[in-house]
Amino acid sequence: MVEALVLFFSAAIVNNFVLVRFLGLCPFIGVSNQLSAALGMGGATTFVLMLSAVCCYAVNSLVLTPMDLMSLSLIVDIVIIAIAVQSVEILIRKISYDLYNALGIYLPLITTNCIVLGLVLLNSSLEHTFVQSIVYAAGAGCGFTLVLTLFAAMRERLAIADVPAPFKGTAIALIAAGIMSMAFMGFAGFTGNAI
Repeated sequence: MVEALVLFFSAAIVNNFVLVRFLGLCPFIGVSNQLSAALGMGGATTFVLMLSAVCCYAVNSLVLTPMDLMSLSLIVDIVIIAIAVQSVEILIRKISYDLYNALGIYLPLITTNCIVLGLVLLNSSLEHTFVQSIVYAAGAGCGFTLVLTLFAAMRERLAIADVPAPFKGTAIALIAAGIMSMAFMGFAGFTGNAI
């Protein structure tokens, strides 16, 4: 139980996929204009991360490894991720059309979001068990959602702040992201060797 908590905390905070590993920056910058869209994107990405982690682990350990076809794992993982994203896109369109419109092009781009593929590849290279894969995916998703939400809240405040003209817009957003990244890097060492 303690190992699972350490793994979750490690993926969510200490080795945050966005601010420490620099994965998933496209939706981080693109969807963080509105808090509601950021929460929706974070939830959708978390769901895709967990679904992809479970499916890729199952296919890799039950099909590819026994048949000695691990050289195909990257291609199979990408196909599984694409199927998971399409399923989530259809689900969001049915449940909340407003959220679907708010996420716009960034929802289908979860397929190419490097955070999803990065998580699957890290789970495989770190030889996580089934439970560890789920915990790691949940931690990565929660960390992504946390960072996206914090950044969206920051950007909403920066939009009404008195910022010098050269720093308005993307410039101040990137400065804020850099400061946020330094704050998260301050957690390094809290989990020992857990990745």
